[in-house]
Amino acid sequence: MSGYSGRDAVIVGAVRTPIGKGKANGALHGVKSADLLAHSLRELVDRTGIDPAQIDDVISGAVTQVGDQAANIARNALLGAGFPESVPGTTVDRQCGSSQQAISFAAQGVVAGAYDIVIAAGVESMGRVPMGTNILSGSDPFGDAFAQRYSEGLVPQGISAELIAARWGLSRTQLDDFSAGSHEKAAAATKAGLFDNELVPIAGLATDEIIRPGTTVETLAGLKPAFYNEAYATRFPQINWEITAGNSSPLSDGSAAVMITSSDTAKRLGLRPRARIHTATVVGSDPLYMLTGVIPATEKVLARAGLTISDIDLFEVNEAFAPVVLAWAADTGADLAKTNVNGGAVAIGHPLGASGARLMTTLVNALEQRGARYGLQTMCEAGGMANATIIERL
Repeated sequence: MSGYSGRDAVIVGAVRTPIGKGKANGALHGVKSADLLAHSLRELVDRTGIDPAQIDDVISGAVTQVGDQAANIARNALLGAGFPESVPGTTVDRQCGSSQQAISFAAQGVVAGAYDIVIAAGVESMGRVPMGTNILSGSDPFGDAFAQRYSEGLVPQGISAELIAARWGLSRTQLDDFSAGSHEKAAAATKAGLFDNELVPIAGLATDEIIRPGTTVETLAGLKPAFYNEAYATRFPQINWEITAGNSSPLSDGSAAVMITSSDTAKRLGLRPRARIHTATVVGSDPLYMLTGVIPATEKVLARAGLTISDIDLFEVNEAFAPVVLAWAADTGADLAKTNVNGGAVAIGHPLGASGARLMTTLVNALEQRGARYGLQTMCEAGGMANATIIERL
């Protein structure tokens, strides 16, 4: 990803908190959202050794921007982290891809010459700020024209996941097998210390809280469908009702932060470039199926990069629901053995606004651990969108 001036965008640091249960009994529930983000910001600066006064901007994703996450949490968190008052911050919402979009905006700013050093971050405390609480009772965020265009109405994400499973012919056993594998990989990665380089312990939590070692297809088979609804069953008779809490990402709390600069600036400041942001893109997709945008986003980013699916060494595809990744692999031809090699969101968690930066942090480390070159990250997003980003290890 280079500009007309020849500038590039490189990652020189990436950290994340452990992911906690997004419930009242979760380990991070007592940490306010701004403090959760401030922790990652502070640790990122400490690890890189940079003077925070040199940071041109902090761009943070957050989805439910109300309550503890209102009033531009990026600015509040950076001040809480002790950054100079001269450092600005802004908060973006591209739903689940918010902090992946923050990374794209940051990289674009560096390439364009608008920034020398910028932090892209994300946060979500789904236990303190439940999903959907930013939509007030009686409010209509869609409007009349939208309702006329989609007269039958859209559906919740769980129903979209059911529609995907039905269209791609994915069985409950396939979904549960994939999900058990996610826990197995994440547990193995934790035990082997593969996350140690990216984690910044907080509130006594040193490892991801939600991973369940020993999860099997048999144990997941005992879970009931999570989204069954008689009205939707009538409207969509093709649905087999296979989506459960076990093959969906859980409610989660966490934050992550990535520092981006140019190769020239990194050299001048003595920072080590870890990966180059090669190509980034975003697409819109069918808002009814909602979660399938990862397929055209992957195709688009590969085309723009001049690469093929076989050129990619590792993939990080957000496991919002198991059928999303399985449908993506079926249509793109990607190798599942190279996908979410240290487990995914079904096991680790999906703190909405933080997940894009969390996946990027994990991807950078995984490329380094394996001596691999190219990594591709993509995320489905509410409303029918998806981001895709290719990075190159340096």
